[in-house]
Amino acid sequence: MTLRSGITTGTCAAAAAMAATTVLLGQPAPTEVLVALPDGRTIPVPVLYSRADVQAATAAVRKDAGDDPDVTDGLSIVATVSWALAGDITFAAGEGVGTVTKPGLQVPPGEPAINPVPRVMIRQAVRSLTGRPMRVEVSIPGGREVAAKTFNPRLGVVGGLSILGTTGIVRPYCVAALRAALRCSLDVAAACGVTAPVLVPGNIGAKAASANFALRDEQVIEVGNEWGYV
Repeated sequence: MTLRSGITTGTCAAAAAMAATTVLLGQPAPTEVLVALPDGRTIPVPVLYSRADVQAATAAVRKDAGDDPDVTDGLSIVATVSWALAGDITFAAGEGVGTVTKPGLQVPPGEPAINPVPRVMIRQAVRSLTGRPMRVEVSIPGGREVAAKTFNPRLGVVGGLSILGTTGIVRPYCVAALRAALRCSLDVAAACGVTAPVLVPGNIGAKAASANFALRDEQVIEVGNEWGYV
């Protein structure tokens, strides 16, 4: 059975910001926007609604996690954009989006919990339409309640969820299939003479390991949540 992929909250936020900027520029409200992913591909993302106020515009995208059991699936990711007096693009945390309060995360304390890759995606989406200074506020109605079910409170992210994603795409997995793939990865590593495999959680860990150590491709194994099994 083929599992359906989804989109990250970062992709949703970029799509919402793009739709809101379109309306702020006086153009018709889009029902769909094309969002650029970090790998250079573009994907169409449906827009729930877009509306203009006096000095701002707001748009929303529904988070679709595909077949992945994601707690954010079905939530609305909302972006409100407005013109700024100077600078580039500034980010703000609206309702249901957390604020970072502890060091050690990818975003410094005091900043909205919008991770670096989503920030790049949002900036790219807005800059595809205008070069003017802009304020982008991201909100997730109901996000504060959902965040209580995540690691955010323990990580020092208060007030809501984080806007995440490194590839823009959510890759669902079947536990049995994942474990079979991990066993194959270990078999390949062993057959290639690897005696010290490097286990990482996912994409960020794999990049960090490769950047800091001289490793062969087959030496790095993305474990996901299957640490006990591996």
